[in-house]
Amino acid sequence: MAEQTFLHPGEASRFEILPEGSDAVRLRFRGPLDAAAVSRCWRPIERRLRKLRFRRLRIEAGEVSRWDSAGVAFVHLLRREAEASLGAEARIEGLPPEWERSLEPPASAAGEKPAREEEGLIGTLGHTAVEEATVLVDAVAFLGRLAKGLEAACRPRLFRPREFLRIFEAAGVDALPIVSLISFLIGLVIAFESARPLATFGAQIFIANMIGLLMVREMGPIMTGILLAGRSGSAFAAELGTMKVNEEIDALRTMGIDPIRFLVVQRVIAGAIVSPLLTIYSIFVGILGGVLVMIGLGYPLEAVYHQMNTAVRIHDLFVGVAKAAVFGLLISTSGCFLGLRTQQGPAAVGASATGAVVSGILLIIIADSIFAILTYLLNL
Repeated sequence: MAEQTFLHPGEASRFEILPEGSDAVRLRFRGPLDAAAVSRCWRPIERRLRKLRFRRLRIEAGEVSRWDSAGVAFVHLLRREAEASLGAEARIEGLPPEWERSLEPPASAAGEKPAREEEGLIGTLGHTAVEEATVLVDAVAFLGRLAKGLEAACRPRLFRPREFLRIFEAAGVDALPIVSLISFLIGLVIAFESARPLATFGAQIFIANMIGLLMVREMGPIMTGILLAGRSGSAFAAELGTMKVNEEIDALRTMGIDPIRFLVVQRVIAGAIVSPLLTIYSIFVGILGGVLVMIGLGYPLEAVYHQMNTAVRIHDLFVGVAKAAVFGLLISTSGCFLGLRTQQGPAAVGASATGAVVSGILLIIIADSIFAILTYLLNL
């Protein structure tokens, strides 16, 4: 078969296709094999190889005078096409060593797992301790910067009221339907579950005491906090995590804007204010659900009100609202902290949002336990 020549700026590029026996073909390149040469010879070589019948293909590249990545990719593609489409055995000869290494698949692509040194128990514990210590140091630094940002927010010039109102609406007003449903059902369940055991002692009237105290001191703040952790805590982490992945946080720092003051302060303040307000609403709706059950059991509204007013004191409401404020502060702070610590990768934002929910609920339980101990010791 005759040698085919292609015009190339300054130097001619040539290829030659020669049969070798009955089932083998040799493809030889001469001159430069770069992007310009590949664009001219790609189609002719592909058409001619498809017309031939062969089981072995030898690609000779030893006489190529100049390479670039397009030429290397081209000969690699020819080999793959011959093996995959034509079912032939193909090999490349004369490729420079530096380019030949680029064609070798990594160990993971070839199905081989990279060697990893086995770690013992002590090594695993050491790595875990270092990671947790790093998180602790970052958390302390974050809290310090947050305190500084909250102090700066006391000056109206540095506070962003529109952003605060947007977050307040998303975290508070938009949560009213789900808070209403959950709180109403919780009050209803408490009343029904306690009705039969108390009826054994002829003390069903004390359902009102139980509903009032549970909703005001425990269930109202805790259920509101868990809902906020699932909605707002994860939302804060996802928003800030997406900004971190998109390098918007770095852009703010480049412009001389503190991300804590610009993004975090409004969310933390909104969380600390929204949580008590939602808790008061949750308490009201939960008590309403329990009162409806008691009315259904035959107790007049006046008796239920008198019993509940006797059991629930004003300082019980203060304890519940104080819990809610602390819960909101913890949820918003942990969500923002984990959002700013988001790593790179497609699953990083989801991991931060999940971590915000888990850490928020954990902090709620820990804080509630501390409140229970303190209120008992202080006789509140």
